[in-house]
Amino acid sequence: MKRPVVIPAALLFAVVLILAMVDLAPPALDLRPLVAANLASSGVAHPVTAVLLNYRAYDTLLEIGVLLLALVAILAVSESVPTTSSTSATSSDLLLPMLGRIAAPVMVVVAVYLLSAGTSAPGGAFQAGAVLAAAAVLLHLTGLLPGWRQPGVSLRWGLAGGFLLFVGVGAILLLVEGDLLRYPPDHAGVLIFLIESGLTLSLGLILAGLFLFLSHDKGDVG
Repeated sequence: MKRPVVIPAALLFAVVLILAMVDLAPPALDLRPLVAANLASSGVAHPVTAVLLNYRAYDTLLEIGVLLLALVAILAVSESVPTTSSTSATSSDLLLPMLGRIAAPVMVVVAVYLLSAGTSAPGGAFQAGAVLAAAAVLLHLTGLLPGWRQPGVSLRWGLAGGFLLFVGVGAILLLVEGDLLRYPPDHAGVLIFLIESGLTLSLGLILAGLFLFLSHDKGDVG
């Protein structure tokens, strides 16, 4: 009984959303020339990274906070699972673990490349963190990485470290420059890369945790 109601309603909503997007008026202000004009002082050579980590760094900081808060909410409502040594894959699966061992290091290399390329080309912390999270999920699905229970001290620091680093840099700039997250032009590139490095690890752990903390297969460990 639900499908005849839900499916037409979803299709109707999709059509209305598409029509609303098509009828959107052009923006009153084109910010692209302003971004290009100030790109040299942003510390990076790619406009997307300049917007995310410099011009609208407040928004990015809050986005990280929202993701971290979502994970905290999951931990608050999830049930603890007893610790054992088994994993989610059976011992007869030989091909999947082998593929996981081959693919995961390649994904880590790709994540490092995306992080390093983010200052001058498409990439950055969000993309690199997503690839790291995908590697962790792949390892779990192939039986090489058990699911997570309540995080220990090291994992908690890893989850919150990127956000805390972001806040710490902002606090130092507030004391030194008198403004939160206004980077000195001579040090903007270094500070942005430092923040993105911390965010890559934390985002990878947070995004992986959204899956692994909910994976309560029998025998998962934390």
